[in-house]
Amino acid sequence: MKHPVDVHVGKRIRHRRWMVGMTQQQLADSVGIKFQQIQKYETGMNRVSASRLWDIARTLGVSISFFFEGLSAESGDTKVEADIMANKEAMELVRAYYAIPEAQRRRLFELARVLSDAA
Repeated sequence: MKHPVDVHVGKRIRHRRWMVGMTQQQLADSVGIKFQQIQKYETGMNRVSASRLWDIARTLGVSISFFFEGLSAESGDTKVEADIMANKEAMELVRAYYAIPEAQRRRLFELARVLSDAA
């Protein structure tokens, strides 16, 4: 049975890999494993060891804590909060947003903020 934390960490690996435009094969090659293992990590089927997570974080350019963002412990149980980045449309929007030059991106951000306040 998959543990919710393993599933969450796997989703965060997949999302970050996708955001940087890396394939499973490229990530696997970088950390010295088969791409099938990356698939198992991303689905939560296999747990990621601490040293492997360290290698993955280094390759994807994030801190280890990135993979645990959105988790909280309540009443001794592990609760996985809703992950907006699990939505494919949100991921595509973020990727497109960061492809925009910084000055234009800042103006777009301000426009989105004004529109959301007006909604």
